[in-house]
Amino acid sequence: MAQQAIRKMKRKQKAGNWLLKGLLVSVAVTVAAVVIFAVIIGLTDPPDSVIRIVNQVIKVGAVFAGVYAAVPKGSDNAIRKGVVIGLVYMGVGVLLYALLSGQQLTVISWLLDILMGIAAGGLSGMIVGSMQGK
Repeated sequence: MAQQAIRKMKRKQKAGNWLLKGLLVSVAVTVAAVVIFAVIIGLTDPPDSVIRIVNQVIKVGAVFAGVYAAVPKGSDNAIRKGVVIGLVYMGVGVLLYALLSGQQLTVISWLLDILMGIAAGGLSGMIVGSMQGK
């Protein structure tokens, strides 16, 4: 009885590890890409439209990196996990942006960012899930 309870607790602990791993990798990729992009912006003077596009590419790339790191290749529920990683990553990002920047974005802008994260996560999960397992 006690061994079953211990096994159950270990399974629950492992259940959330993939999400934490995916988010940490996504955040690390975001920070690295933003630092590199900030240096590039400092050396050049790109228009705002380019900055907006690159920011979106960084977000999508970060979601893919997080899904790739957290979801096993060939996993059956890779799409679902990818969607969750994308949703949480973008949701936290939107929340932090709202709190730290002091700028008011429209609800539509927030929803579109979150939907982009969900789509990027789902597509990333689909790609990782279709890869051959180890």
